[in-house]
Amino acid sequence: MSARQVRRFALHYGEMVAAMLIGMMVLWPLWMLATRAAGDGSWLRSASVEALVMATTMALPMAGWMRVRGHRWAPVLEMCAVMYAGFAVALPLYWGGVLDGGGLMLVGHVAMFVLMLAAMAWRWQEYAGCASAHRSSMLTS
Repeated sequence: MSARQVRRFALHYGEMVAAMLIGMMVLWPLWMLATRAAGDGSWLRSASVEALVMATTMALPMAGWMRVRGHRWAPVLEMCAVMYAGFAVALPLYWGGVLDGGGLMLVGHVAMFVLMLAAMAWRWQEYAGCASAHRSSMLTS
């Protein structure tokens, strides 16, 4: 593991987080606008649905950025699954009354970032390796 690989890994993580935050800032207000007529008591505005929508607003741009960076579909889909995994763990805690809506979002987001880091570490070469190798392999995926 070289210092260059560690820098590339950290940069890639930062890029993915930036894409997620931009997506959240752009897509979440669109969701709120689209569901405004439903009202706060609607199932569309429930904490459970909004947790999944929040994960989606972050996963879509992150997946798009990964494809721009040349990643194959398998790692992209794997990373998207990781984005929802924290919420999948937190939702039963919310439904059981252990977490409130704010706790659901907090646990889901913290788990998302930790699990993303773990998934990236699992595929170290994918995220710390040469981007041109990923682009050439994209042609066969």
